Amino acid sequence: MKNLVYIKGTKQGLVLQLDDQCAYADLLAELQAKVSDPALDGSVEVQVNLGYRFCTEAQQKEIVATVQSNEHLRVAKMRSEVITVEESNRRIQERQSETYVGIVRSGQIVKAQGDLVVVGDVNPNGKVVAGGNIYVLGRLKGQAHAGSNGNREAVIAASWLEATHLMIHDTLEIMTDELTVLSEQPEMECAYLHNNGHIIIDRLQELRYLRPEISTFKGGS
Repeated sequence: MKNLVYIKGTKQGLVLQLDDQCAYADLLAELQAKVSDPALDGSVEVQVNLGYRFCTEAQQKEIVATVQSNEHLRVAKMRSEVITVEESNRRIQERQSETYVGIVRSGQIVKAQGDLVVVGDVNPNGKVVAGGNIYVLGRLKGQAHAGSNGNREAVIAASWLEATHLMIHDTLEIMTDELTVLSEQPEMECAYLHNNGHIIIDRLQELRYLRPEISTFKGGS
C-alpha cells in the first residue's frame, strides 16, 4: 500500500511530505495515524509540504490541527508548490521585454514590468526601472533599478556603464571609484547582486556564466 505521508527528521525538526495525488480524506486519515505514533514524544517543530495539492484555507487549518493534535508537535511552516493567479501573471510579466528607443533625459523615469531594453543613452539624473533585467544599448550615466518587484537575480548591462546609482532588488550601490574598478574604460559591462549582498560590476562577457538562465535562444547549430 502506498504511503501518503512521509516523515523525515532534520536538525530543525520534522518534515511531513504529503502525497498530492490521493483523495484528501485518505490523506487526512493517514496523517492522523502517523502523528498519533507514540514514538513522537519529544517537543518538535514541523514543516508540512503540500506539494502540488491545492488546499483551501479551511483544509490547511484542518491539516495543522491534525498535526497538532499530538501535543508534542507544532507546525512552524507550510510549503506549497501551487502559486496564485496573481503570482503567475507577475512571473509572466517579468519574463516579457519592453523596448524604449530614445534618450532618457534628466528627470525622466522609464519603467517596465519585465525586462527593459533602452536603445539610447540614460542621461545623468535620468532613471530606468524594471521588474526584470535592464539592457542599455548606449551610455548609462543616470540611475538604474533592476528586479524592482523582488527579483534578486536581475542584472543591469550597458554598452557604457557609468551610472551614478545602481539598484538590484532592494540593494542600492552609489557608484564610487572603489566600485568602478573596471571603469577606466566602462565599456560592455554588467552589474549583478552577489551572494555577499553587494552589487558587483563585471565584464559583459561573464554574464553567460553569472546568469546562464537569461539565455533562452533555441536556434543555431
